[in-house]
Amino acid sequence: MAAVLQPQKTALITGAASGIGFAVAKLCRSRGMHLALLDIDAANLPKAKDALASASADSSLKTEAYTIDVGDKAQWSRVAAQVTSTFDTLDLVLLNAARGTKPTGPGSDSDPWVGNEEYWRQVFDTNVFGPVHGISALLPLLKKDRAPKAIVITGSKQGITNPPGGRNPAYNATKGAVKILAEHLAHDLRSEASTAHISAHLLVPGWTWTGLMGNVGPTDEEDVERMRGSWAPSQVAGELERGLQRGSFYIVCPDDDVDVALDQARMKWACEDILEDRPALSRWEEGWKGEAERAIRADAEKRRG
Repeated sequence: MAAVLQPQKTALITGAASGIGFAVAKLCRSRGMHLALLDIDAANLPKAKDALASASADSSLKTEAYTIDVGDKAQWSRVAAQVTSTFDTLDLVLLNAARGTKPTGPGSDSDPWVGNEEYWRQVFDTNVFGPVHGISALLPLLKKDRAPKAIVITGSKQGITNPPGGRNPAYNATKGAVKILAEHLAHDLRSEASTAHISAHLLVPGWTWTGLMGNVGPTDEEDVERMRGSWAPSQVAGELERGLQRGSFYIVCPDDDVDVALDQARMKWACEDILEDRPALSRWEEGWKGEAERAIRADAEKRRG
């Protein structure tokens, strides 16, 4: 699928005004690609467009920006029509926009389980229905020719290991749903002759300094002070490119605090909660914490060889 990152191909990216979306757009532009940039951030999206349009001396490259709430199906129909009228092909789709809203309802201490239905609805509209609407609107465009295409959906390790705390279970739940959504999409695409040229991939960032962390706007990463241990969005973009080159479905990114071996050991422990009939989220359960930590550490060391 590295074939999609080629000159004169077109990338459509949601959440493109900052963070991982903007970093992937910069990568695509460096490969000589046309760009369709989508974001709800009407203030920073034009800045991202200007920065990316000036990033290449090739005047033939198109850079268009579309303000959109990805949770709104009608807005997707409008944008898909505009993209069709502007770009000859669509080759790479990155469905990356996400919301990390905290509950703010009348529940005790903003209890996510009491009086916060609107919080759940907002997070699911963006994080789950955003990709669902995007796939529905854009898949017909990807079917127009038989050249290699790719759909990448941004997930999260929180959708795999599901850590409690932070009073934000809706975010974890949506990223778990995105994982399942992407898995089904990948299977269905490769199972049909009409869509076998379209691959699907799940991008799983590690701890990354994005807009959800306060890094808003199309900033120069050298000017951003990141917390120790976090990755810059450009590092995730680079990992995405390597994952596409490998043909990987699960593109799981490390960070400066957690390496691949530790990620894998944590994911294995989480999956084995089911197989071993342990309490849900046993890694954080008082009676299991010590055993979990020892087992995960030993597994990670074994994987490091």
